Amino acid sequence: MTTNADETPKRPRRRAPAGAAVLREDVTEAIRAAVFEELAAVGYARMSIEGIARRAGVGKTAVYRRWRSKLHLVLDVVSALAVLGLPVPDTGSLEGDLRLLYGITSRALRHPVASQIIPDLQAEAARSPEIAEALQKAVRDGQDSVASKIVAAAEQRGEVRSGVDADLALDLISGPLYWRSVVIRSPKLPKNYLDDLARATAAALTAL
Repeated sequence: MTTNADETPKRPRRRAPAGAAVLREDVTEAIRAAVFEELAAVGYARMSIEGIARRAGVGKTAVYRRWRSKLHLVLDVVSALAVLGLPVPDTGSLEGDLRLLYGITSRALRHPVASQIIPDLQAEAARSPEIAEALQKAVRDGQDSVASKIVAAAEQRGEVRSGVDADLALDLISGPLYWRSVVIRSPKLPKNYLDDLARATAAALTAL
């Protein structure tokens, strides 16, 4: 039998390590959903990887393959809220757009899960700069994107002057409802509150 000294011997094919397996998206989404449920049920301080895994129907290893700690898991889930966004109303009037936005936002903020999670994360944000930054981004980016488009459309229709202060407009649009629903946690909005709020906010924006 002859051999070629210059021929590189073939190496046996190596198997990919188990940790390199493709992470299933359905499992990832199940874990994210479990985080919201666990936060609403026990709060951040008592939340555990074990509890999340149990709710998601997976082992702890499946969680740790995706996130290295409880903090990073929560930061990822909260940050994801920023890219979900709200639909941009297009009713043809500033007051109509605001009224539709308030209706959608009010339902979201008063959802049983959201009404438990947001105050709890706000409390944790006072102790964790990382959570504070993620929560601010999630809340502000989502609202800012929609509010700026509502104001831009109102400018095009001549309902507000050009060059309205964007930050002040966002405060006027988002502040009152957030205050009532999240800060003082009013159990029920007064009759016609959202209609009155939309009308008052439109008037305030017009006066800027």
